[in-house]
Amino acid sequence: MGDGFSHCTVNGTLDDSRFSEPMPWIGLYVVAASAACALAMAIDAYHGFRYRKFWFPCKFFSLNATTLTLIGVAVKLAVDLNTSMPHAHDQLAKLSSTAFICTAIGNSMPSLGTMENKELMMNVVALGILVVTVIVNVCIQLGTGVIYLFWIEHAVVLFLMVVLFAITVSSSLAIAATKYYFDVQYSVKYEIAKKECEGNCTSSVVDKLRQDLMRYWMMAHTCNPQFVMGRLATCTASGAFCLLSALTLVEAVLRSYLMPWCFKLCRGDSDYRWSSMLILVTHAIAVLVGTIAPASRWFIAIKFMCPKAAKKAHVNGCSSVETYWVKILRHLKESPVELIICGHHGRKLVYNAKNKAFDLCILLQMGMVVLSKSVRLVSVLIVSQLLKVHQCCKKLVRLSTSSLADMSSKSETDATSRRVDLSRYVLHLEGEEALIDMMMESDCDATGHWIRMGRMQQPKYLTKMLEKLNPSTEFSGVLKFDSHRILSLDADEPPNSWALPVVTLTSIAVAISDDNFASVKELMRCVHEGLRYTRIVERYIDRKTNLDNVRKAAEVTWLGVDLHYRWLDVDLRKMSVQGKSPKATISELSDIAKRKFMELQKTDLKYCVSRDTARWPVTVLAANSMYRVCETLLLTNDNRANEYSKVMLEKLTAMITDIIGACLTNLQRAISIACHRSSIEQREESVRNAILLLGRAEKVLEILSCRTLLIPDPDKSVCINKWRRAHKENSNSDFIASPDVYINVD
Repeated sequence: MGDGFSHCTVNGTLDDSRFSEPMPWIGLYVVAASAACALAMAIDAYHGFRYRKFWFPCKFFSLNATTLTLIGVAVKLAVDLNTSMPHAHDQLAKLSSTAFICTAIGNSMPSLGTMENKELMMNVVALGILVVTVIVNVCIQLGTGVIYLFWIEHAVVLFLMVVLFAITVSSSLAIAATKYYFDVQYSVKYEIAKKECEGNCTSSVVDKLRQDLMRYWMMAHTCNPQFVMGRLATCTASGAFCLLSALTLVEAVLRSYLMPWCFKLCRGDSDYRWSSMLILVTHAIAVLVGTIAPASRWFIAIKFMCPKAAKKAHVNGCSSVETYWVKILRHLKESPVELIICGHHGRKLVYNAKNKAFDLCILLQMGMVVLSKSVRLVSVLIVSQLLKVHQCCKKLVRLSTSSLADMSSKSETDATSRRVDLSRYVLHLEGEEALIDMMMESDCDATGHWIRMGRMQQPKYLTKMLEKLNPSTEFSGVLKFDSHRILSLDADEPPNSWALPVVTLTSIAVAISDDNFASVKELMRCVHEGLRYTRIVERYIDRKTNLDNVRKAAEVTWLGVDLHYRWLDVDLRKMSVQGKSPKATISELSDIAKRKFMELQKTDLKYCVSRDTARWPVTVLAANSMYRVCETLLLTNDNRANEYSKVMLEKLTAMITDIIGACLTNLQRAISIACHRSSIEQREESVRNAILLLGRAEKVLEILSCRTLLIPDPDKSVCINKWRRAHKENSNSDFIASPDVYINVD
């Protein structure tokens, strides 16, 4: 019984003196959550400045379950109803918590564009619950006296919080309509771009691809959901409100420290003690860092509109509301309500109530849009006067260097004339016609920038290997690595991928390396770089699902060869130092592969006896490939290659180079296809990856563009099996057939 009264005083009352001891450590928990949010917002701001994305997309700090949880922890002081906060910095920590929410809402607004309807609704509702909770708790604390300083500042920040949340709801209602509009517009523009790309007669393959990608980039970039959100009137207006909340916090901090005599403070200590100052500092940093992105969106929007928009402001006004703002609300209003209600009057009452409710929602939505445009207009009228002074100063500087300016403008004009006209590929919303020039100017060299970044990662070993291709041979290694499939093309044999014979031939090269291991290591570097590009070709062009196991077999086998010089569980380096001739080593590998195939097909007979050979396990496919390639090499009557490892290594290298080179003749097509096989949320990233790939593969494309292919149909060159079949049908070469080589699985 004594344990039950351990927290009671001698009088029997509850002893709560120790209940507040963990509070400073809870304060550190709040600091950690606030610091995490501040760091994410800072990285997004840095990312925007570095890549000149001045709409500041939300890559790390977006509205989702994680950030909402962190925000909920970070604003604990704002919802703490009964903890005394007597000092000035304690009261400021309360204010900074509410200002922090305003900053978080404004900062994460562009991320709404990337969400699907269900996810968007859930996140906005969760944010609304948090906002309402904070507002109610702060009002209670103002009434009970827990918050007794900075009443006006709290009222201002709470008002701004309500406005920012209303702007968030307003913006989210327009997202579905804008996405649909851009999908339709993109389809139309894509057909135009496709025809123009087909008619592009540029001599250089790289130049043609660059011009094509410039068109696709402009289309993908201007319909990027985060960019669309960043240039909406509501999102730019939210920057002004975020800036006001930050200035309100700064004003309160300066007033408390510069004019302390204006405040009558209470005595005593906060339960949070020393941690409340850390919370204040962390919140202040988060608010200042987090205000950069929304304030920049607001400033860039008004800078572009000045002074043109200021001249038209009185004529056009700001009362127009585009259709996409209210489209979803009107659609919901027109949708029938299926309710089982008895009586004509009951159905009529529900119908009228629904119409009145949606009419009110439409009116409020239009009001938020007009408010946002009004904020932008007022900002333009104020800032335009400051920009006029700035322009006058710039003109004075230009007059002193007029000759240099004329020369530079002339060079800029020449460069512009050489550039592809991309204005027709700018996707824009209703009322954004004036933004076309701005979007083109702000993104004029994006393609060149990404290509330059790609050039920094060019495959030097692969390029060096492809430069040794013999122009007189039509990638003969594609035909020679396996004699059976070129002859009979037996349907019972598993199909090949581009990568699997390359990996098998490289494994054989490691096994016969002997004293040429330095050459083998260089070959492995070439293959490592080449396989990156063969994967791209197979991913975007040769997309047959029945080759998944074959490609996986190549991946698994290469991982062992590249990292440990082991093919399956065979130590290739140990074989290479045995001093055997290449023919003996290849014969040994063939026997090992045959034995493994037999063992594996017994353990997994279900797949090995199946007519669908592409579904064989990856180890069985790897063993089958090794056996067939080894037997083909043994059937050739090249005595020098059979006796000298250096000659055999050169022969294997030539085959590998031919296979990789033949595969990469499809790279140009793969880059084009990579641009538009994605949703609207991922379209810009897909085009950017294609541009980076073009920069990395420039030299590869230039080398392979000099070769004339004997296969006129490009669809027959995308797959190694089709390539070999097309050569069998079309080639008149005197290739001598070798006996069929296969493993009997019966």
